Parts: sequence; structure tokens; C-alpha cells
Amino acid sequence: MNGGIKQEFSNAWSKPNNAVVQIILINLIVFVSARIFKVFFDLSGATDTFFWMFRKLQLPAEIGSFLLQPWSIVTYFFTHFDFFHILFNMLFLFWFGRIIQEFLNSKRVIALYVLGGLAGGLLYMFMYNFIPFFADRVAGSMMLGASAGVFAIVVGAAVFMPNYTFFLLFIGPVKIKYIAIFYVFMSFIGSTGANAGGEIAHLGGALIGWIYISQLNKGTDLGGWIISFISFVKSMFKPQPKIKVTHRSGNRRPSKKESKAKTSESGNTPQAEIDAILDKISEKGYESLSKDEKQKLFNASKK
Repeated sequence: MNGGIKQEFSNAWSKPNNAVVQIILINLIVFVSARIFKVFFDLSGATDTFFWMFRKLQLPAEIGSFLLQPWSIVTYFFTHFDFFHILFNMLFLFWFGRIIQEFLNSKRVIALYVLGGLAGGLLYMFMYNFIPFFADRVAGSMMLGASAGVFAIVVGAAVFMPNYTFFLLFIGPVKIKYIAIFYVFMSFIGSTGANAGGEIAHLGGALIGWIYISQLNKGTDLGGWIISFISFVKSMFKPQPKIKVTHRSGNRRPSKKESKAKTSESGNTPQAEIDAILDKISEKGYESLSKDEKQKLFNASKK
């Protein structure tokens, strides 16, 4: 049984275009680990010590406290303690993240999630420190949860494919643009309530989701630096292949006919054609694509 679980985890990390599952797994590992550690700390009479340690993963509103744990701007959006909190966050991540993953590839799911988390955290700290209404809440205020990153993906998916339809229980078919608008509105009206910090973070994530996809449709990938950084970190843990030098006589260049055949065999689609398909989705929705266009977009998303 243990071997099977280990193999499943290994497959989740090695499988290409699988960012949604990988992000969910990281959140689940942190959540389960925290709950297990709490039981042991409770039994040893050190519950206060556990919560002191757990707070180091959360994002403090107070700037002075944040400077003492700057890593929390990242760790907070992988950290949960309440079961229903992580459940609903991961469900939304799964539903909407699959849209981004399928049509824009796995890397952009990661970029959106991280950008949303960063934007939500920064907006939370800014509002709590510079808006007088929140002055009495700054001291001791902490935030945790993936909601900001999830909201970035929800809004990003809605901007990218506004007419994509979900079938909701007891309601029926609903376009995702209306789902996104509803949740953003609910966060806005709750931004001065009991969970003001969390709702503000939602709005920050939603804003970056809209900006990211809008800029991507114009040819600018704001998350490129995140992907480059992650690739750099991964490369540090991969063994470098041995370089093998070979020599082949002759220097004949392939003919145009041969080059065209190779391009056809590999299934590569020019970037300009992909951009045109994305523009068509933005203007008329995914349903307007022909079967051939959908296949080309799907092939491009697997790279």
C-alpha cells in the first residue's frame, strides 16, 4: 500500500502539464502535517508552542512583524488549518485551474496562482497599514489560505473564456463570467467585515487575474519570471547529462519540402496562429472555435 501511495505521489510530480494537482498536493501536505503536529504538541502540553510555530507560516498585517518573517508572503497561500477552508479553496482551484491548464498550459496556472497570492498579500498589508479604517486591526492580524491565488485563477479563467459553462447543482448551466462576478462582488461587500483581510486579499488576487490574462492576450506574459525562477530551482536538483560530441560528414541543408514535412509531422503550430485563436476566444468565446482550431490549441497547451 505504501509503495502504491509513494508511486502515485511520484507520478503527480513527474507527469507533464499537471500543475493543478501539484498545487493541491502541496496545500494538502501542509494542512495534514499541521494537523498531525498539533495532536502531538497537544499531547505533550505544548499547544502554545505549536501555534507560535504555525504563525510563522502566516502573513502578518503589521509591516514590522512581516520583516521578521518575509517568507510568509509565499508560505501563507499554501497554509490552511480549517477543513472547509481548504476544501472549498481546492475545489475552486481544481474546477477553474483545469481551464487555464488545458488551454494555456500548466506553467501559467502556477504563474497565476503565485502572482495572485503575492498581489493579495501585498494589498492586505497596504490596506491594513495605510487605510485609517483598519488601524485598530493591524496589531496581531494574520492571514492564511490559498484564496488570493485561487481568485486569480477564477477571474483569469473567466476573462480568458467568459462563456465557458459550468452546470451547478440546483441551478443548472451558468457561464463562469457570472460566477466570477458574483464572488468578486461578495468579497467587495465583505471587505470591511469580520474577515476583511481575507476579502481584501481576494480582491487583490482577482485584480491580478484580470490583468494577467488581459496582458497575455496582448502577447505579454507577466508571469514569465516566476516560471524562469522555478525552472532554475528545478535545474539545481537535476543531474547534468554527460555531453556527447558526434561528427557527421556533409553539411546539406534540408529542402523546403523536407522542412515542411517535418513541421507537419511534429504537429507544431505557428505562434501567430495560436495568438489568432486566443483572440477569437476572447472576442467570441471558446464555442466559436472550429474543431481544427480546438485541436491546435490543445496541442499547443501540451508544450
